[in-house]
Amino acid sequence: MIGFSNDWEFTPNWNEEFAKGNGEAESVRLPHTVKELPLHAIDEESYQLISGYRKHFRLPEEAKGKRCFLQFDAAAHIATVYVNGKELITHRSGYTAFRAEITDVASFDGDNLVTVRLDSTENPSIPPFGYVIDYLTYGGLYRPAYLDIREQDMIEDVFVYTPDTETAVVRVSLDKKTDISDEVLISVIDSEGNIVSQESGNAGGEIRLDCPGVRPWCPEDPALYTLRAEIPGGDKQEVSFGFRTAEFRKDGFYLNGNKIFLRGLNRHQSWPYVGYAAPRSMQIEDARIAKEELGLTAVRTSHYPQSHDFIEACDRMGLLVFTEFPGWQHLGDKGWKEQVIVNLKEMIGEYRNHPSIILWGVRINESLDDDELYSETNRIAHEMDPSRNTSGVRYLEKSSLLEDVYAFNDFSHTGNNPGAKPKSEVTTDISKGFLISEHNGHMFPTKSYDNWERRQEHALRHARVLNDSLIDGEHAGCFGWCMFDYPTHRDFGSGDRMCYHGVMDPFRNPKTAAALYSSQQDERPVLEISSSMDIGDYPAGNIGNIWAFTNGDEIRLYAHDRNKGDSPENFEYVGTYESKPYDKLWHSPVRIEDPVKHSWGGKAAVWRFDAVKDGEVIASRTLGGRADLRIEAIPSSLELKEGDTWDMAAVRIRITDPLGNVYPYAQLPVKLELTGEAELIGPDIITAEGGMCGTYIRTVGKAGKAELRISSNGLESVILTFNINR
Repeated sequence: MIGFSNDWEFTPNWNEEFAKGNGEAESVRLPHTVKELPLHAIDEESYQLISGYRKHFRLPEEAKGKRCFLQFDAAAHIATVYVNGKELITHRSGYTAFRAEITDVASFDGDNLVTVRLDSTENPSIPPFGYVIDYLTYGGLYRPAYLDIREQDMIEDVFVYTPDTETAVVRVSLDKKTDISDEVLISVIDSEGNIVSQESGNAGGEIRLDCPGVRPWCPEDPALYTLRAEIPGGDKQEVSFGFRTAEFRKDGFYLNGNKIFLRGLNRHQSWPYVGYAAPRSMQIEDARIAKEELGLTAVRTSHYPQSHDFIEACDRMGLLVFTEFPGWQHLGDKGWKEQVIVNLKEMIGEYRNHPSIILWGVRINESLDDDELYSETNRIAHEMDPSRNTSGVRYLEKSSLLEDVYAFNDFSHTGNNPGAKPKSEVTTDISKGFLISEHNGHMFPTKSYDNWERRQEHALRHARVLNDSLIDGEHAGCFGWCMFDYPTHRDFGSGDRMCYHGVMDPFRNPKTAAALYSSQQDERPVLEISSSMDIGDYPAGNIGNIWAFTNGDEIRLYAHDRNKGDSPENFEYVGTYESKPYDKLWHSPVRIEDPVKHSWGGKAAVWRFDAVKDGEVIASRTLGGRADLRIEAIPSSLELKEGDTWDMAAVRIRITDPLGNVYPYAQLPVKLELTGEAELIGPDIITAEGGMCGTYIRTVGKAGKAELRISSNGLESVILTFNINR
């Protein structure tokens, strides 16, 4: 496919003159949002527009005699596409791809005009709309677009699934203009380009390929293969897939026959300022954060299908995915439910070759029972994809269970009670799979600038739910709510319309709770202390129990009495802490009980925490040192790529002390100055919240360099230099 994301024009007000190609309009590139928004206090009505997009284009010489299609990976939310004034298609979902054939309406010798009328209002005729929604739905052509040039006789769809780890079963459908035979040639190809297996068969049925010796796809080794389907002497299509089996049983989830606990978080696909409209690099970065920084084994794409770039990154990194069709609590009328079925078919048809996806959500999130509708969604899901189980997310106990897995939003934990309800109290059929699809979230919203006790309790609540869901051995997994803070409608969230439910802030800066998840893996050392150890934060200056989040076996604590001098050699051993009240977690937080009662009147101690594993110090943190502050800037990448669309870099900004600890008391203005071949997304003066904030830069169509200077209140500036290539 040929990239079709550059050289668009946009108007926030659709009109007939714009549709004809007349009048002025804003030059834009896809992905695009209909309106950039502030970080806080967003008015959700501001992006609910009837807007327009248009693009002049010429078909390449190679298109002559062939069939041509325009594909949009997403358009929020009702898109009507015209080419040269002729209406081709209206697509009524903001979260799945669609295409329109332009062969008979486009000129192969001259200029063509494509226009898109885009309704980004909360139109009650389609999911997820009709009542209230706890997230913003934004608007725009927010994923890329493509021109697809195909043969007259073409392969319409390829689906491959693996009933075991050495067998591929393939379904191919053809779109034929002539009476050619239905024969297709199927090849399985490894990463080196070698043909592993090859068979011929007829489209419309199932073609089986035996592939002995292939590597199974798993989180530790996410081996990918290519499936090539071709009409002999004609059209050819390739898809990526993995050899793996995924099954939810009574006692949990099994991948390739091995039991795995799904330690996950929920993800919204939004970013500050641009909403949904972020390019491929940001989708990949979110997957990297989930896998490498948070140590997750799984992600739930709440509450809609998300970018193929994100899912493909999960394929490559070995992250497991629970995805679902759009919806939030509300069930509409007959026409609305018919659109639910359309959304289901589009989701499964579009995403079913991804090995990372292990579970289909075939029920509107948190909706009431509707046996007629959900019997049909289950039937369709199993017919279209016999290889995956189905589920549906509920807040209801003992709900009608038509799917293979009872997914339950367990918000029962309130701090001083069990972290999770036992399976037998929730589901009507204990012989089926069971998982927690959401927990915590609105039960204990926590800002990055909340006091240390609240941030600590936030992390401990996640720990309790994770631990207690492991106790009975029957929970297949546990998806916390959620990865990142997100803006929401006026009916939800804090006073600034932000849901502070994330273990990270909107810029992907970690809160204390993020360390709980990070500590559950062994790929990299983790040590985070829940308190800054400043005595003024404690009643009477007494430092009570604090917690360390680590994947070490124990914590050794040392104190440096500054009354005896400032030399680091003066650290004295306080004690070793191995307390593990959460005995089912892979790595329990360590409770450090009342290390010392510090009194007023002397110099405050400096504290050193050493995380020890197998007798060796794997990480160390020192707290209570000098407070001369500095700026730390962490870019997602310094190398940006211009091409079929624009590129973007995220910059996470933190105010730290000299020892690298985030300074949570810093609520400072931060100034951003960008020069060169890029532009800033969002304002140039921002505020550190809890010592953390962030920004984004995007390319503008040119190769070269860009320089970002970050400064604040006399602190030494940080300069980042970005290389932009074409």
